[in-house]
Amino acid sequence: MATLTYHGHATCTLTADDGTRIVIDPFFDDNPMCDLAAAEVAADYILVSHGHFDHFADCIPIAMRTGATVVSTFEIVAFCQEQGVEKGHGMNIGGAFRFPFGTVKLTPAVHTGSVAGDEAGTHTTNCAGFLIELDGRRIYHAGDTALIMDLQLLEGRVDVALLPIGDNFTMGPEDAARAVSFIKPEVVIPIHYDTWDVIAQDPAHFRALVGEEARVEVVSPGATVTL
Repeated sequence: MATLTYHGHATCTLTADDGTRIVIDPFFDDNPMCDLAAAEVAADYILVSHGHFDHFADCIPIAMRTGATVVSTFEIVAFCQEQGVEKGHGMNIGGAFRFPFGTVKLTPAVHTGSVAGDEAGTHTTNCAGFLIELDGRRIYHAGDTALIMDLQLLEGRVDVALLPIGDNFTMGPEDAARAVSFIKPEVVIPIHYDTWDVIAQDPAHFRALVGEEARVEVVSPGATVTL
């Protein structure tokens, strides 16, 4: 089965049965929760939910070094290609595409959408989440979304949900627990918390709020779990 390695904040690597490595929201070198340098990261695909530095900072260097394909909204992929990235696959919210490893669908996420490094401000874009089908498992990475009613559309379609709980910039524990009740996943993994004091949270509190709705699996940065 596929595995997930959590690198802290919202960054993780999915590894498929065939060895394909899918890095989501690459934030390594300046990530205080991560002890892995961007230069050490292996990737075949890089999925970017939005362009804020804490989700995008290491995308271009990793893509240029590894030859990974960047998958994101059309505007972010276009920006990456302008910076020298060779392989990109632009998409838009609600669209899905079947890659060699499985299917990726971009889901709605409510959050601001500037792109770090885009000094002209010409590539501002909507933010996204990802619904990923990989080795028979359905994985939802919410990105930095607020609690939105669109999450109810995911009910019955998600096995493992990665939800932000940090508050201030994203959902907090209470809203994330409501999101679990909307989605009804088998497993939920909290992300996007404790990176800085402003988003410090207790995942045990989140687990208590979720209750019997789903199994909350708290994954420490650097740890790998089977999905």
